[in-house]
Amino acid sequence: METLNEIFPVILYGLLIILVIALIVLVIRLIKTLGKVDAVVDDVNGKVKKLDGVFNIVDSTADALSSFGDKFSYLISNAINTLFMKKSKKKKTETEEEDF
Repeated sequence: METLNEIFPVILYGLLIILVIALIVLVIRLIKTLGKVDAVVDDVNGKVKKLDGVFNIVDSTADALSSFGDKFSYLISNAINTLFMKKSKKKKTETEEEDF
């Protein structure tokens, strides 16, 4: 029993030392990995900033085309509306003349 009381603490201390060393190695690898990830994120941010100008140009072009399309459809609908209004005015004047 006395030998077990002397051997168990030595075994536990040995295992704790191995565990601490393994954790230190894992933390060092994690720090290196986070450094690489940070570099990749910075690179992606730089590329996104470069493409931001292109996206702004595309957005403004799409807005201009949309505005042009809206104006064009407004003009077409007004032209059709005026044609129908002229026909309805002619019919009203013809019916009014027949009434007299």
